[in-house]
Amino acid sequence: MNRTFTTSLKRLAAVMVFSAAATLPLAAQENFTDEHIAAAREAVSASNAIRPFDDVLPLMADRTRTLFIQNDPANTGMIDEVVNEVALELASRRPELNRVVYEVWARRFTVEELKQLADFYRSDLGQKYARVEPELRALSIGAAKQWGDAISTEMVTLVREELTKRLEAAKDGEQQPAANQ
Repeated sequence: MNRTFTTSLKRLAAVMVFSAAATLPLAAQENFTDEHIAAAREAVSASNAIRPFDDVLPLMADRTRTLFIQNDPANTGMIDEVVNEVALELASRRPELNRVVYEVWARRFTVEELKQLADFYRSDLGQKYARVEPELRALSIGAAKQWGDAISTEMVTLVREELTKRLEAAKDGEQQPAANQ
């Protein structure tokens, strides 16, 4: 294996280990009742909040495939086959991710609140919100970025103008006493 490939593989492994380790303390901190987890599962399901995670394993498989193919393009067919087999094996572990997500929700909402959320997301308005929420979030983030960029430009301009004024005033203040002598 070449050095770049080994380094990339180590980084990928480190990210995966860190990601897994980061969830362990969360899972170990609290014991939720079956009712609490069931309510969280209902709210998460009704809100489609877990849907964005459907792409995690396929994206990891694509990155892994690319990493191995870059190192050994002659074995592309075998690499594809092995990556697909491993990805299918790992797909059975998806309930682990779901459980962590349910616990995240359970940690932040009571059983009653989770039931209310599930009821809301089952309503026509809740279903519409769940459907458009990713777009709303993306557009809101885009708007915040545009605003931040505009404010940043304005801030730089205003600070530059004010600093110029103050530096000129300081220069004038230093020169005036010398001119009066």
